[in-house]
Amino acid sequence: MDHASEGRVTIARSHSIAIIGAGVSGLGIGWRLAQAGCHVCVFDRGQAGRGASWAAAGMLAANAEAEPGEEALLGLTLASQKMWPGFTRELEQASGQDIGYLESGTLVAATNRDELEQLRFTFEYQRGLGLAVEWLNGVEARRREPYLRSGIPGAIWAPTDHQVDNRKLAEALKAAYLAAGGGLYEGCAVTGLDLTGGRVTGVQTGDKTHKADSVVLAAGSWSRDLPGLPPLALPPVRPVKGQMLSLRMNQADPVVKGVLWAPKIYLVPRADGRLIVGATVEEKGYDPHLTAGGVLALLDAAWRAIPAIEELPIEEMWVGYRPTSRDDAPILGTSGVDGLLVATGHHRNGILLAPITAEAIAREILTGQPLPEATPFTLERFRQALPAAG
Repeated sequence: MDHASEGRVTIARSHSIAIIGAGVSGLGIGWRLAQAGCHVCVFDRGQAGRGASWAAAGMLAANAEAEPGEEALLGLTLASQKMWPGFTRELEQASGQDIGYLESGTLVAATNRDELEQLRFTFEYQRGLGLAVEWLNGVEARRREPYLRSGIPGAIWAPTDHQVDNRKLAEALKAAYLAAGGGLYEGCAVTGLDLTGGRVTGVQTGDKTHKADSVVLAAGSWSRDLPGLPPLALPPVRPVKGQMLSLRMNQADPVVKGVLWAPKIYLVPRADGRLIVGATVEEKGYDPHLTAGGVLALLDAAWRAIPAIEELPIEEMWVGYRPTSRDDAPILGTSGVDGLLVATGHHRNGILLAPITAEAIAREILTGQPLPEATPFTLERFRQALPAAG
């Protein structure tokens, strides 16, 4: 289903929206609403697009990442993945910027026989769901990635799982949003919500109040920390730390050609010769430190898949914070408090889900109707999970 043209209505410019958070979710939502004629202001405590959106790898791997127990989430990720080609064309035209969308496919490789058994189980599960995956033997895998370690026993090939340059994406969304007439307040922390009769009617920044007909909370892992957020609307999100790095490849002979997964590692090659290597998964709150153990684990896992990486120079290292909910799935839609909507908790899928997140929240605001694929992912699911009092 193509949602890009659905639910896009033009409304009076007097309809005002305040969005807290200028990552790809907040900027994408803002862009869609500004296109529809809303008066939109996006607020960010830092620089637009420089949080989790900047730290990501940009994988669009709905098929390869499908795991048991995530069938409801799979419907959402597949729907968003199908939106990406059209979303890319529209965004690049609106922003005048290339976002590095590459249809390179994704290879998931096992490096030994034990890993092969687990990978075969994963493949059978994914194939049973009708996903676009193929089984490759070691020789076939090395045809796709010649620098894979010799003796690779097998791999899953996901030809429709691609990638986008997440940093270019963030910059393009910012440009498109501003070109559509949106207002952007960087380095401007929202210090509270304006509440009137139990309804959210705006946001506060210091001693200033910005009135709005609707407010969207899209502040990533910081969404729970908004002062004065009503208890009913508290999203159960936390930061999951990830350490990452990039290496510099020879563009004429890159050691990785397409997105490559191997045990405990993923490798994402960029068109400019960078190779993104990620990512650790750490319950360390907002610890900002790169650690010897974290970097060692990344390089060791990468080397076990692609030994040639040992010759590549390290270009950059960084830390990011995945906004993660209790069930690792996003929180989208109404909050239970009038006037307040939520778009957070995307965990590892923030970039993949950017098009459908923007469409779902914009549709909810413009039409009052939820996007069908998003209906399982409201805050209400966590309230239903609570034991009854008594």
